[in-house]
Amino acid sequence: MNIRPSLSNNSTKRKHLFVVNLISALALLYTFCSCGSAKKVTYIQDLDSGAVKQSSANIIKAKPNDKLSIVISSKDPQLALLFNKPIVVHRLGQTVEASAYQSHDASSYTVDQNGDIEFAVIGKIHIGGLSKEEIEAKIKDELTSNSLVNDALVTVEWINHYATILGEVKTPGRYNLDGNNTNIFEILGLAGDLTIYGKRENVKLLRTNPDNGEVTTYKVNLCNGDEVINSPAYNILPNDVIYVEPNGYRARQRTVNGNAVRSTSFWISLASLLVSVGILISR
Repeated sequence: MNIRPSLSNNSTKRKHLFVVNLISALALLYTFCSCGSAKKVTYIQDLDSGAVKQSSANIIKAKPNDKLSIVISSKDPQLALLFNKPIVVHRLGQTVEASAYQSHDASSYTVDQNGDIEFAVIGKIHIGGLSKEEIEAKIKDELTSNSLVNDALVTVEWINHYATILGEVKTPGRYNLDGNNTNIFEILGLAGDLTIYGKRENVKLLRTNPDNGEVTTYKVNLCNGDEVINSPAYNILPNDVIYVEPNGYRARQRTVNGNAVRSTSFWISLASLLVSVGILISR
């Protein structure tokens, strides 16, 4: 009885099965790795249509050393000029004086250590601890109650309120905060958004308490909408520092051949090597 052909067939089948299983395992592993990283790129993945209520909002208040632009408008421009700081501009050796009302430039008031500003005609006005809207209302009330400008329109803007963005964003730097409600997505948009290498699930925000100098660190997961909207770091405050960590791929670029093991060519070469070894062993 000839048993050799049967043994040869079984050996061939084992070789084929070994090769198929090996390639399938490698393909599955590569697919798993690829899919896992893609889920970390999309913002607010958990939110569909509907409303999400923010638990609290950070309102910017005036404090010592803040600089504000305060412009008074009226139907009578000459009357409004009395309350707008002049701006001195140097042009070709000449000194030109203009008002903020005329030039639309910012002429700043600095809040002193007592929370006061020295306002034209009226004198000292205490604005420490007040929001932008409250400052506008208080100055307007001072002007109307003293019959100085009955139809006053008061416009207040923060001048020296900034947040700093570092790390894996397109354009790191310091950015001006316009108004009270600049949120973390808006400020990151000013920086050109995160690069593809930024860790969206672990953005760090450092916030300094102006009263005691204490620094608090917040971790923000941009992939989780409900979490980020209810975070104290959602609304940006003056002097906040945002740091976007690099992902593993970016970090490994700092080492020689750090990403070689993650590349497609590496896996293809490894699969080819293992198949060759498996064939040799099965012979």
